[in-house]
Amino acid sequence: MWGGRFADGPSSIMREINASIPFDKKLWQQDIRASLAHVAMLAERKIVEAEDATQIINGLNQIAEEFAANGVTEDLDLEDIHMHVEARLTEIIGPVAGRLHTARSRNDQVATDFKLWVRDAMDLVDAGLAALQNVLLDRAEQHADSILPGFTHLQSAQPVTLGHHLMAYFEMIARDRSRFADARQRMNQSPLGAAALAGTGFDIDREQTATMLGFEAPTRNSLDSVSDRDFALDYLMAATQCSLHLSRLAEEFVIWASQPFGFVTLPDSYSTGSSIMPQKRNPDAAELVRGHSGRIAGAMQALVMTMKGLPLAYSKDMQDDKPPVFEAHDLLGLSIAAMTGMIEDVTFNTDRMRALAESGFATATDFADWLVREMQLPFREAHHVTGAVVALAEENSCGLADLSLDQFQSVDTRITDAVYAVLGVDASVASRSSYGGTAPVQVRAQIDAARQALAQEK
Repeated sequence: MWGGRFADGPSSIMREINASIPFDKKLWQQDIRASLAHVAMLAERKIVEAEDATQIINGLNQIAEEFAANGVTEDLDLEDIHMHVEARLTEIIGPVAGRLHTARSRNDQVATDFKLWVRDAMDLVDAGLAALQNVLLDRAEQHADSILPGFTHLQSAQPVTLGHHLMAYFEMIARDRSRFADARQRMNQSPLGAAALAGTGFDIDREQTATMLGFEAPTRNSLDSVSDRDFALDYLMAATQCSLHLSRLAEEFVIWASQPFGFVTLPDSYSTGSSIMPQKRNPDAAELVRGHSGRIAGAMQALVMTMKGLPLAYSKDMQDDKPPVFEAHDLLGLSIAAMTGMIEDVTFNTDRMRALAESGFATATDFADWLVREMQLPFREAHHVTGAVVALAEENSCGLADLSLDQFQSVDTRITDAVYAVLGVDASVASRSSYGGTAPVQVRAQIDAARQALAQEK
């Protein structure tokens, strides 16, 4: 490939460190697709004879069939997927194969292939996240009225509905999808034709190849075209934020599945046992999703460090751009699938959720709000009165609703028996009917709006 300049071949160490085929073989479909577009353009512009182009196209299609059936056979001497394709093409059609590389470089070739791969990866992730959203909607709708304690600092705060809680993750996933969509739109320009760094003297048609590959336009600067890996960083940053959301959801399931909580019973298909303790049902799938988020964030950091000090245009460091993206994509896909299956099949123990929501003085804020509305107390004074009532309930080891009216009035004589109407968890969640609140009517409204938005995507 480049031996004309060199008298001696590479050392065994150079041969190994220089080869990227062990990982960039993942790009074979994109490489052949881009080569087909390139040779079609060369023929259209009469840079390559039509007969030669036909041979090249037929050979590339044959290689695609071979790789699909048998995979890519690695040869470190051929370095990367581009040379593997070209070498096999030469075996099939002879020296004519050498015309394929006219008016392009491996620099714009790999940038194009990698962009195509990342774009495909974004589409796969988006489909997986849409499926997760639909499962969240289904379970949220089933539990729009189910009550569980809402927490701050992992301390019981106010009662909420399970449907509302699940819809919070729907919103997170919606933002994740928007980040991938933004990144996809931003990256959708074709580097093909930028050549090594300065463009080419051949009369090529970059608009044609861009259109054939589904790009909106060709890139505008040849130096930037081969230097840019923003699209890979955008993917990894969106993947990192998405994995953080999945990790938070996974952590909820780990906590909820523990015996002190008992909010959920995880399905056997997403749990494991213990080699010594036969009673165990471990939330390993959720824990692995939680763990994968660290590896995905690490992949993002790895590429950031690779790119941080590189001058224009291409440097061999950029060969290391693909492994972190490939690893993060595989881990993210597994995490999305695991959480989708888990949410779909989990059993929510709503009686246990409700029992804990009714403990811990979760309606204390409702009582304070009642004092403001009915007795016209300033909120700070109402907060003080409520704190005293909570302390009284703690002394008597009972809930707020279990205090007698005399006990309430021992704290403040203005309290009437109308207070009992706001101390139940059902009344509490129903009262939170502001837009985006936890009231079942609001939860169902948000579910309906979300279903309409997803339907418009199809």
